[in-house]
Amino acid sequence: MSYLGPKVHIDLHQLKKNYQIVKSEVGEIPIMATVKANAYGHGAVEVSKALEEEGVRYLAVFTIDEGIELRDAGIKTDIFIYAKFDPSRIDEASKYNLTLNISSFDDLKALKAHVGNTVKVHLKIDTGMTRLGVPFEEAEAFLQEANQLDSIELEGLYSHFATADEGDLSYASSQLSKFSDVVEISKKLDMSFDFVHCSNSGAILNVQDSRFNMVRTGMLLYGAFPSDEVPQKLPIKPVMTFTAPIVEIRDVKAGTQISYGGVYKTKSDTRIAVVQAGFADGVPRPWYIDGFVKFQNQDFKITGRICMDQLMIDIGSADLNLGDEVLIFGANEHGNIDINHIAKKIDSTSYVLVTALGIRPKRIY
Repeated sequence: MSYLGPKVHIDLHQLKKNYQIVKSEVGEIPIMATVKANAYGHGAVEVSKALEEEGVRYLAVFTIDEGIELRDAGIKTDIFIYAKFDPSRIDEASKYNLTLNISSFDDLKALKAHVGNTVKVHLKIDTGMTRLGVPFEEAEAFLQEANQLDSIELEGLYSHFATADEGDLSYASSQLSKFSDVVEISKKLDMSFDFVHCSNSGAILNVQDSRFNMVRTGMLLYGAFPSDEVPQKLPIKPVMTFTAPIVEIRDVKAGTQISYGGVYKTKSDTRIAVVQAGFADGVPRPWYIDGFVKFQNQDFKITGRICMDQLMIDIGSADLNLGDEVLIFGANEHGNIDINHIAKKIDSTSYVLVTALGIRPKRIY
């Protein structure tokens, strides 16, 4: 019996092609591939295995548990943890060979008290994101203190851009200048880092002199640009295609209210199809205003508010039948619906949309 629910089709071949395109763009500079949040909804284990086959230098997740999941799946590549350092899990990080983010003097204090195996760390400097990281003004003292610890292996130094994916790069330039100053401070202190990085997907495209000796990328690997304000010359393509089946077709009269709130009324006698996917599966609810799905290169308007588990479309007299799979976003034989187009229409981002995919859609690799 076929699966009567939403499906997320993941093209691992296209993922590998996107990786090679980014690799070609940055040359010999090693890549840290971001696979946090279940690889942006694409499946962390499967994506990581595919990227490992391509020789990716580093993988990055947010939590230690995400890192352990990859290790338990047999991933050997170095794994970086973005999350705030948790002193209670140092031994786990060491056991699973996870590289930690060290972003405060308190972190260093906890590491100084640590007895056991050394752990690899990357030191984070806040150059203007105002999130994690030691303030730029305190960077030199931070580096000096870190350099005195025997319990850590100082492998990396990094920061994060706040506006590298925007058209106005003045703030990003200011951040880059600050981080470059920190790199010079580290050299003055005779500190050597294998990896110096602050370039994310937006910066790879928009701030090319920020690449140092490692770049971090997430969204580019999955085939979407981080915004519509960055150069879009790289021939990447979406890795994910989201589909769902029609489970009911109903004849309705003109003036029939559809879905919650009755915000949509049919303009004429028509047929309404119920599609088995809703906002709990990852269909963005605000999309109902301008939204549509595709079947055989024809657009079908979403009628009324998207429900938790289902949505409705107006199919008129079109040749659609129970079980037919309509395209929600991505690309397949029925056409193309660009996730960036949806994001722009609902004032969101592609990051929000792909990571919102629920656990119910069946992932097909």
